Amino acid sequence: MDFSLFSYEIIILLFAVAVFAGFIDTLAGGGGLITIPALFLTGIPPLLALGTNKFQAFIGSGTASLMMLIKKKVTFKEVKYLMIMAFLGSSIGTICVQFIDVALLNFVIPLVLFLIGIYFLFMPKSSQFDTKPKMSETTYKCTAVPIIGFYDGMFGPGTGSFLSLSVISLRGIELIKATAMAKTMNFATNLGSVCVFLIYGQVLISIGVLMMIGQALGAYIASHFLLKINPLHLRIIVIVMCFLMLMKYLYQMK
Repeated sequence: MDFSLFSYEIIILLFAVAVFAGFIDTLAGGGGLITIPALFLTGIPPLLALGTNKFQAFIGSGTASLMMLIKKKVTFKEVKYLMIMAFLGSSIGTICVQFIDVALLNFVIPLVLFLIGIYFLFMPKSSQFDTKPKMSETTYKCTAVPIIGFYDGMFGPGTGSFLSLSVISLRGIELIKATAMAKTMNFATNLGSVCVFLIYGQVLISIGVLMMIGQALGAYIASHFLLKINPLHLRIIVIVMCFLMLMKYLYQMK
């Protein structure tokens, strides 16, 4: 597949979607809720769409991670082992998804979109979490991180938010630092996943590179708004986008 198989309108739309997703994902997570359905709706086969999504997403999460490290919101020493476990969990999840029947993916995708939309709709505010750690650093690193990484390798939407909330609720870390830590782990899960997808040949390089540029641009812009944006507004956007994409996806399946 290459650009010649897509209309200019679709190419422009995918670039714009990537910019918006990079912006949203850096600030609140959930960028995959926007990019994955958009790729599916272009008619790209499910596994190829998932692989292309990971290929374009890792540059956005990488840009965001680099900005968090440069701005000293988190140090590499604090997250290096978390990133390794996230990488391993995601790699295993991505290997597993290669053996799932495509017909099953067509059932799982709308179901996961629905469940994630419900989750974001009813999840508690970060201020409602107890700030006392419920899990040691070692236990968190060896259980929660690879489990979320495995989910990201299998499907992925909402992983950034799940990582942020896990750091807040399980480790008792405040919102901004938790968000910065989540970005570095999300980069590791994306990197692990894209390596496996590339090995299996499930990446549409041309579209992936285009969306990479959009992701990097969106992530760069968002990194300057991290302390200014209202998280509630982002949460509303993610919920609306999730259900809009779900309805559109279900319509396309008819």
